[in-house]
Amino acid sequence: MAGALGYHSTDPDRGARLCFHLKPGSYDTAGLIEVLEQMKVFYRGERVVLVWDGLSAHWSRAMRAWVAEQDWLTLERLPAYAPELNPVELLWSSLKKRELANLAGDHLADVADATEQGIHRINDNPQLPWSFLAHTGLAIHPPHPPNLRKDQ
Repeated sequence: MAGALGYHSTDPDRGARLCFHLKPGSYDTAGLIEVLEQMKVFYRGERVVLVWDGLSAHWSRAMRAWVAEQDWLTLERLPAYAPELNPVELLWSSLKKRELANLAGDHLADVADATEQGIHRINDNPQLPWSFLAHTGLAIHPPHPPNLRKDQ
């Protein structure tokens, strides 16, 4: 599974957005480039800053070369061994504690279906994706989602 959690810094009323991708096997550079191509379509030409951990496929020579040709994408690297700074880790934790807890599916489709249900659960609660971002302690702008601003 690959996932990305984002928000619109210039239009916070649009809320946080989840991108999700599932495929058999593991992700290598080519597989992640495929995910990023889909993300480009998902964001329809908007500029994206992607904060990634240190997975080798995220920073391979081929990935850096591909990213250098993308005018819509900027990559930022999380510090090593800092999963607490990665909001997607909180997304995975939420899915593992609810929809994937004790799941013993016979097929990958069972996992995909349960994960999709979890993604819908998270998307149906606009505060939950924001909480994943806020919980990292990283500065985000605006600092509070529209429905949680302190001035209201």
